[in-house]
Amino acid sequence: MPFTLFVIGNIASGKSTACSYLARSGARHLDLDVIAKSFYVPGSAIVDSIAEAFGWDVLDESGEVRSSVLAQRAFVDEGSVHQLNEIVHPVLLDYLSNILLPVPCCSLVVPTPALTVVEISAPASFTDAFGLADEVIAITAPLDTRRTRAIERGMSGSDFDARSDLQPSEDELKMMADTVIDNSVADDTLFRSLDLWLEDRGIRLADGK
Repeated sequence: MPFTLFVIGNIASGKSTACSYLARSGARHLDLDVIAKSFYVPGSAIVDSIAEAFGWDVLDESGEVRSSVLAQRAFVDEGSVHQLNEIVHPVLLDYLSNILLPVPCCSLVVPTPALTVVEISAPASFTDAFGLADEVIAITAPLDTRRTRAIERGMSGSDFDARSDLQPSEDELKMMADTVIDNSVADDTLFRSLDLWLEDRGIRLADGK
């Protein structure tokens, strides 16, 4: 039977690394951040709503959303994050539901992958969609470890701190999940844990895992 896995994790936890590993192994990977940005079509209702909420100068001359400007304004505090989620969330939820719950007649024709992995960067605002998943995995690592990783990747410490302050604590994140995978150590532990998870669930992907 097809299996849907939601993967959650705070910034620099290794969430994207885990999802990419499963995708390379043959899973279908849906990144909600990427999908949400695909809705930012110039002139669309969602783009107009974003401009009205955060200022029309978040758009460039061609009407495209300037992601860096939007991020500076939308990730200032919980209120602004909630405001952006209120605009994007309903459209994103409808889109995801249509993919994960296809019309019965169509599901007989279109092949369904053994595993669909949905990468979620803002789980606290998306818990109403968790019923679409067979399981939720949290990828976790201590705050100091994640901060160091983010800085090594080029993010400023102040930018990390600002974004981290708007995310759930590691304990809160764990409470949202069915399974927790610790990614504190920079070795192959994460990949081994994912392989073991696949084996325990009896999921075989395209590469034989």
